[in-house]
Amino acid sequence: MTNLIGPAAAGLALLCLTAPAFAESHGGGDADMSWTESQWGPDDEIGAANRLSPELAQAAADLVTDGKVYSLGLTLDSNVPAFAPRSMSIAILQPGQVNNSGLGPTMTTYNDDIFMGWLGIGSQIDGLGHIGVDHTYYNGNEGSDFVAADGMTKLGIEKVPPIVTRGVLLDMAKHFGEPMLSEGTAYTREDIIAAAEAQGVEIREGDVVLFHSGWLDLLKEETRDAQRYGSVEPGLGKTGAEYLAEIGVVAVGADTWGLEVIPFEEGVGVFEVHQILLAKNGIYILENMVTEELAADETYEFMFVLGQAKVRGAVQMIINPVAIR
Repeated sequence: MTNLIGPAAAGLALLCLTAPAFAESHGGGDADMSWTESQWGPDDEIGAANRLSPELAQAAADLVTDGKVYSLGLTLDSNVPAFAPRSMSIAILQPGQVNNSGLGPTMTTYNDDIFMGWLGIGSQIDGLGHIGVDHTYYNGNEGSDFVAADGMTKLGIEKVPPIVTRGVLLDMAKHFGEPMLSEGTAYTREDIIAAAEAQGVEIREGDVVLFHSGWLDLLKEETRDAQRYGSVEPGLGKTGAEYLAEIGVVAVGADTWGLEVIPFEEGVGVFEVHQILLAKNGIYILENMVTEELAADETYEFMFVLGQAKVRGAVQMIINPVAIR
């Protein structure tokens, strides 16, 4: 699997190394720690998923007009770029079938597979235990209290309920007038408002918002540049993340590996957008979403459906959500 490599990765590593100095020069991080208290109570572990409801699911179902279904997940293999040092491979086995004709008088044969890899690869959901601020995570949970080598005892991906709600696609490539946006292009509050107005859609509380940039074109055979794809990206800026948090969305995703803009905006910390969404507001992040067909069809609102594998204590999960119009 192609990892985060190249000059851009070196720049990101430098940012990570200088982050403590950045925090110190900006007052040592968050003076206001009110974000550590969830509006859903001290025991809450699902964050913005509390906004989901049967009413939202029914309203999303009412958006279905012709039943066209869009797969939003990448086909995953060992060549898909992943944030270093993540990787994957599979092994195909035929247990108990070597040197014989199979099992029983019907000679039954079968194939099994072993997956060896990280769960935060390809199309994925970031759970609320993924990103924190100085080892403090969503709802004030301290990493030393719940993070163990064999799984998290809080905020695990198994806690996330099925996400069935209205989905909104914002075509940022169209907004900026480019078939594929360049790395470093940030989606600000103003950009999001303008793109939504141009498309005639309103972002509402309880929505899942997806961004289309065309960045996945870099993984197509004819234009493949996995190193560029996996080291920089256009993406959500800080004011854009704050705006979506104010609205009260459930999840935010994009057709990029890390959702937020990289190189980071001037004055913005390392993966600070992740902190704003996950740690501070309990909003899930969906990465490497396949949005090209939605954008081509101008399907800007749809029924969004996601039911991830419920692996107890996991931080992230490989996913293949669907959009239905």
